[in-house]
Amino acid sequence: MDVPNIALIFFFYGLAFFSMGLAVTLEAGRGSDERLRYALRPLALFGFLHGTHEWVEMFQILGILPGQDTAPLAWQSIRIALLAFSFLSLAAFGSALLAPTRRFRRVALLVPLLLASIWGFGVLALRGNYPVSSELWVVADVWSRYVLAIPSALLACAGLIRQQREFRRVGLERFGRDTLWAAVAFAWYGLVGQIFVAPSPLPPSNVVNSTLFFELFGFPVQLLRATVAIIGAFFVIRFLRASEVETQRHIAELQEERLREAERREALRGELLGRVVAAQEAERQRIGRELHDETGQALTAIGLGLRGVSSTLREDVDKAARNMRQLEGLVAHSLTELQRLISDLRPSHLDDLGLASALRWYAGEVETRVPLKIRVNVEGEDRDLPAPVNTGLFRIAQEALTNVVKHAFAEKVEVRLIFEIDGVQLEIIDDGGGFNPQMLLMDSSRPSWGLAGMEERAALFNGRFQLESAEGEGTRVRVTVPYQELSEEYDDDPSNAGG
Repeated sequence: MDVPNIALIFFFYGLAFFSMGLAVTLEAGRGSDERLRYALRPLALFGFLHGTHEWVEMFQILGILPGQDTAPLAWQSIRIALLAFSFLSLAAFGSALLAPTRRFRRVALLVPLLLASIWGFGVLALRGNYPVSSELWVVADVWSRYVLAIPSALLACAGLIRQQREFRRVGLERFGRDTLWAAVAFAWYGLVGQIFVAPSPLPPSNVVNSTLFFELFGFPVQLLRATVAIIGAFFVIRFLRASEVETQRHIAELQEERLREAERREALRGELLGRVVAAQEAERQRIGRELHDETGQALTAIGLGLRGVSSTLREDVDKAARNMRQLEGLVAHSLTELQRLISDLRPSHLDDLGLASALRWYAGEVETRVPLKIRVNVEGEDRDLPAPVNTGLFRIAQEALTNVVKHAFAEKVEVRLIFEIDGVQLEIIDDGGGFNPQMLLMDSSRPSWGLAGMEERAALFNGRFQLESAEGEGTRVRVTVPYQELSEEYDDDPSNAGG
C-alpha cells in the first residue's frame, strides 16, 4: 500500500484511541459506580499512550520525526515503551473491572505487574539473541503484542462483559449493549489484530504475520486494527453517557421523592389542621363542662347559701356565721379550680417568669398527677425569646410529656433547656420502652399526630425537630432554634417589642 494511504490509516487509528482517552478523562469522575470510576483511569491512559504510539509510527513512515535519521534507536525505544505501557494500562483497566471489591482491585494491580515482568525478561533475552538493529525492534514489537496486547485486550473484553451485566442489573440495558459491543471490538483487536504482526524471526510471526493477512484478505491488518479501534472507541464513548443518564435518573427520583414528601406533608398538614380544629372544639367543650360542673354549680351553691344566710341572720347569728365560713371555703375552692382552668389554657408563668419557670411549673403539675419523676435542667445563660417561640417550645414540651405519660411507661424524664451560643435547644429524654421511629412513619393507618404537631410547631420558627428512639432504650425529642432566624423574623415586628 502507498505510504500516504498507510499513514492516513495510522492517523485515524491513533485519533480513535486518543479521542477515547480524552472522552474517558472528561467522564471518569461522574458515575456513581466506584469500581467503574477507578477502572476508567487506566483506560484513559491507554487511549492517550496508544494513540500517541500510532502517531509516532505514522511520523516514522512519513520520515518526518525530528532526529529520526540521527537517533533512530531513541525513537524506536520510545515507540516500544509507548506500546508496552499502553497495553499494561489496558490490562489494568480489565483487571479493575473484574475485581468485585476495593481489596480485590488492589490485588488486581498484580496482573499488569506480572505481565510487565514477563515482558521485561523477554526483552532482555531477545536482546541477547538479536543484535541491536532494525531486526531487534521488530522482534520487540512482536513480543510486546504477543505477551501484552493479546492478554490485555482479552482482560478488557472480560471486564466489559462484567460491566455489561452491571448495567443490565441497574436497568441500563441500552448502555449494557454498548458495553458488549465495545467488548467484542477489544476481543477482535486482541485476537485478530495482534495475531497478524509484522514478519520477524520470532515464531509464529515468521508464518502468521501481516504479509499473510494481506495475501488472504487483500488489505493491510492496520486497516482492521484502525476499524476495530474506531468501533471500540465509539461504543466506549457511548456507554460513558451512562453516568449522565444515571445522574439524571437519580435527580428525577429525588424530585419525585421530594414531590411525594411534599404531598405527604401537605396531606398531613391538612389532617393536622382538622385535628387542631377538633381539639379546639373539644377544649371548648371541656372548658364549658368544667365551668358548668365546677364553677357554675359552686356559684349556684354560693348564691343559695347567701340567700339562706340572709334569712337566718336575724334568727340565729351563730348559724349564719357557720354558713358564711362554709361559703368562704366554697369560694376559695372555686377560685382554685378557676385558676387551674386558666393555667391549663395558658400558664401565667410563661408570660411573667419565662419559659424555664413555666417548664418547672408544668413538670410539678404532671408529677402531682402521675408517678413520674421529672427533672428540669437549664443550661447556659438565659435570654429572652420571642413570645411565639416561648409558647411553641412550651407546647412541644407539653406534648412530649403527654406522650411519655400515655405511651412510654417511663419512670424518669429529663427536660433540658440549653441556651447555646447560636441557638436554643429543648430536649425531653425518658427512660421508657422506646419504639422504632421508622415503623411509626411507615404505618400510615396510625399517623402520629403528636409528633407531627411538634414538628410543625418547630417549623413555624425555622427550628429543627429531631426524634431518637429505639425499642427498650427510651426516647429523646430535640428541638433546636437558631437565634439568627429569630432575630430576622421577630426583631422588626412591633408586636414583639419589649418581649
